[in-house]
Amino acid sequence: MRLHSTHAELEGRRILVTGGSKGTGRATVRHFLDAGARVMTAARHRPEDHVGADFVVADLTSPEGARALADAAMERLSGVDVLVHVLGGSTAPGGGFAALTEEHWRAELDLNLMPAVRLDRLLLPQMIARGAGTVIHVASIQRRLPLHDSTTAYAAAKAALTTYSKALSKEVGPKGVRVNVVSPGWIYTEAADALVQRLASSSGGTPEAARQGILEALGGIPLGRPARPEDVAELVAFLASDRASAIHGAEYVIDGGTIPTV
Repeated sequence: MRLHSTHAELEGRRILVTGGSKGTGRATVRHFLDAGARVMTAARHRPEDHVGADFVVADLTSPEGARALADAAMERLSGVDVLVHVLGGSTAPGGGFAALTEEHWRAELDLNLMPAVRLDRLLLPQMIARGAGTVIHVASIQRRLPLHDSTTAYAAAKAALTTYSKALSKEVGPKGVRVNVVSPGWIYTEAADALVQRLASSSGGTPEAARQGILEALGGIPLGRPARPEDVAELVAFLASDRASAIHGAEYVIDGGTIPTV
């Protein structure tokens, strides 16, 4: 059997990537574009350089934003072959459970869980009708290794996303749609730097102390460095390709060895 390159398998695919304006999402968009795919992405504000993807201005934390993006994908791409949910992050303060208000919890769920739920509900029917499609949800190792001082609500939302993904895979797999999860560890992006700054501010310490505190809470990274956004994009592209045609209902951890157990 002759093997084809991942790039060749992605050429011409209609791919929707959420959170594609920066960080891991941006790296994922670039990777798909380089492979010749037709790519759409969205964010609340149009960046000065959106790397050539079809861009939609939408707030995906709201039902209306999800609907606007889904409608644009159906209109401009005539459907979606691959749906990649990268959108996520945390704006909650440090300080443990007592520092988290009702509004903090709602914001974390609205950012890290509900956009995927809503867009899946809107776009999976056209995949099911064709009997083919791929969905990739980007979660986090925080679902298994939460940092109680800073990421409790975020970790809980990502745990919910992972459980939802497993349930979805059981439902739509027999209908031809593959669903998988990618769970990164610490990726040093703009969002990671914002977390460091937020923790430093809440503790009155320095950014370096906050950064070291995160590493210690994680138990270190045996590989010696955080993952790069491009590392995660490579894994996402593989799971979107035909090379992963038998991979379904799985979670792939990319954390440099951070999680210390099997």
